[in-house]
Amino acid sequence: MPARIYQPARTATQSGQGNTNTWVLEHVNETGRDVDPLMGWTSSSDTQAQVRLRFSSKEAALEYAKEHGIDVVVAEPHKRKPNIRKGGYGENFATNRRGAWTH
Repeated sequence: MPARIYQPARTATQSGQGNTNTWVLEHVNETGRDVDPLMGWTSSSDTQAQVRLRFSSKEAALEYAKEHGIDVVVAEPHKRKPNIRKGGYGENFATNRRGAWTH
């Protein structure tokens, strides 16, 4: 199976765009996971699935994959929509409002 190159999404607790400018090359697990009968933990003999490489650009990740003969699939990111409201929440309490603010 080919490796995957993608740009990670922001976390659910994050409102900004921090840590979303990097690209990740991640190998797909070739074999299934085994369940340990005593502890119930999952394990795998495929160590490539544990490797996650970070790059500053998509081109750098593709170049690395080409140099090392890795088949890759590139997943393009979904871009965030621009803000609809210019002022946001703070605009509700602005002193230069045209009309009185009421509930």
